Amino acid sequence: MTASPQPSGRSFPGSGLAKGLAVTLRTMTKKTVTAQYPAVQPDLPPRTRGVIGLFEENCTVCMLCARECPDWCIYIDSHKETVPPAAPGGRERSRNVLDRFAIDFSLCMYCGICIEVCPFDALFWSPEFEYAETDIRDLTHERDKLREWMWTVPAPPALVPAAEEPKEYAAARKSADRTAAQQATEAAAAAEAAQPQSTQPQSTQPESDRPEDGDAR
Repeated sequence: MTASPQPSGRSFPGSGLAKGLAVTLRTMTKKTVTAQYPAVQPDLPPRTRGVIGLFEENCTVCMLCARECPDWCIYIDSHKETVPPAAPGGRERSRNVLDRFAIDFSLCMYCGICIEVCPFDALFWSPEFEYAETDIRDLTHERDKLREWMWTVPAPPALVPAAEEPKEYAAARKSADRTAAQQATEAAAAAEAAQPQSTQPQSTQPESDRPEDGDAR
């Protein structure tokens, strides 16, 4: 029976304590990296899941986000409006108009499913996180507040050469063009309605040459 080999290195008593003290001394000489929040705001990554912003111009009230939400914390109300035909001879169409879009962040678990399933890019992650409340009922934020958070959403990363344009840009440009066209149409209609109606031209024939009632011409 052969004896097991002994370890070549031998440790002296107190070596573990010495190593721990050495780590402590090295750490004490380094500069602190603690950020003094809230005086110093943290530098958050672009994809931080802070809060959900709403770009309501892209919302078509399809209700897909509310149906897929596992916590049922999204509340949407809408009504239908009739849209006149775009061309003469066309038929009228109906569309959904958003009345309410609210998210209860006391129930939200920040899974991001609503943002992923939105087919028209109306929901975005914002790194904003300072929205704590003293009352849990105040954590239900309506679309006005969600719209404010939309402007804190960071811009998408720069494109690589020969890459397609981000669909967020295309959707925003399409929405802006549609709004501008609608405003131009309304302005033209208002200007046309403000113009005075044309009056019938009066006869320039002198009164002396005009036939009296009953006279034959």
